[in-house]
Amino acid sequence: MTTDRRLPCCPRSTPSGPRPTRWAPCCATSLTRIGTRSPCSRAGFKGWTINDVVQHLHSGDMLATASAEGPIAFDRLNAEIRALRDGGMTRLQETRYRLGHLTGQRLRQQWHGSVLALCERLATLPTSTRLKWTGPDMGLRMFTTARQMETWAHGQEVFDVLGRTRRPTDRLRNIAEIGVRTYGWTFANRGLQEPGPPPYVRLTAPSGGIWEWNPLATNDRIEGDALDFCQVVTQVRNVSDTALCVIGAAAHSWMQIAQCFAGPPEEPPMPGTRFAAARRAWSTIPRD
Repeated sequence: MTTDRRLPCCPRSTPSGPRPTRWAPCCATSLTRIGTRSPCSRAGFKGWTINDVVQHLHSGDMLATASAEGPIAFDRLNAEIRALRDGGMTRLQETRYRLGHLTGQRLRQQWHGSVLALCERLATLPTSTRLKWTGPDMGLRMFTTARQMETWAHGQEVFDVLGRTRRPTDRLRNIAEIGVRTYGWTFANRGLQEPGPPPYVRLTAPSGGIWEWNPLATNDRIEGDALDFCQVVTQVRNVSDTALCVIGAAAHSWMQIAQCFAGPPEEPPMPGTRFAAARRAWSTIPRD
């Protein structure tokens, strides 16, 4: 059985609009406050270091920039990456091979500059633009929202390893939208049947507003803080480490494996590991 690992369409309109440029500075600012050896500290995500996380974001933004430039530029860079992967390198090994010369503050500066330039470039494109990607082509809004989600989710790894928190805003609405709309895809990506209709989702926004999706149901629903929900669907927290109220078989099955990003199935972090990793890392990070 062949699984279609593309994401479902992004909503045509979201209240806040997808703007990864607003989250990149927050992550970049935190990176300026760590010691010279701290970028080698391991995050709770697959044993990656902070350098690995930022190199991964930088690599994705470089590919996104190439896509915004046009099909020829995208195909050229994507072919270079695919050649390394086809040669036996893992995603992490390939990224380290291409970007290993960039570390620490030099990496931070180049990544931050490139993501801001990417956002400026995307802002000039017509809203009807289709952009090439490693999977199916995407519309401009979906493409930009995906970069926003990627920046926010991987940025959490940096905040975790530094033992810091960041203030959520209503810009989380875009990530919550992707999370809700990937309910069916989460199961299809694993070759599983949906356990039932999409559960009712009711989230409290950082501003105190209420966001709701799907028909009201008392026996299959998810309620709670929007930040908790976004952390679960991006797999930066285990659902048991949140205060989400999850009721019903379909809702429970979904939250155990929720995955709002493209690619093969990934497993959420084990309960307590991301919190524990942040506490352990913070106690061992050298201060200069």
